[in-house]
Amino acid sequence: MVSIRTRNYGWVVWATFVAGLLLSVSPLPQFMEILRPLWLGLLMSFWALSLPNRIGMTTAFILGLAEDVLYGTLLGQNALVLSLVTFLILTLAPRVRSFPMWQQSLVILVVLGLSQLVQLWLSALTGNRQPTLALLLPALVSALLWPWVSYGLRGLIVRLKIN
Repeated sequence: MVSIRTRNYGWVVWATFVAGLLLSVSPLPQFMEILRPLWLGLLMSFWALSLPNRIGMTTAFILGLAEDVLYGTLLGQNALVLSLVTFLILTLAPRVRSFPMWQQSLVILVVLGLSQLVQLWLSALTGNRQPTLALLLPALVSALLWPWVSYGLRGLIVRLKIN
């Protein structure tokens, strides 16, 4: 019999990723579409900070490919961007974990802002040029959502004793 302390709740992590994928493609009113948070970027950042030995670059690449398929974009475009986010978060993880929540939100804003600029660059290379830097607004919305996402998922970790 497996005790509750040694149970592996990896399915919870993947369920949050599936929820993030669904939220990424869920319909929004036209005026709110530009403000859609970067759900997979937020979730990858949280899980990479919380479980760096289990969630990493491979997970980010696979989720990015799934996002490419859902969006119908060039295969590998979102995979590259999500891998960049994960790489930056894993590199900064020892410092970010000790930051207060408002500083973590600023780090998330910078990392996701950089990923959106890379996304803008890749779109320009493929001929799908975005006319403005309004592409940075989802990074701002995601940074504002970071405390709620972080506290909610941290509560899930504590409640289920995810290791």
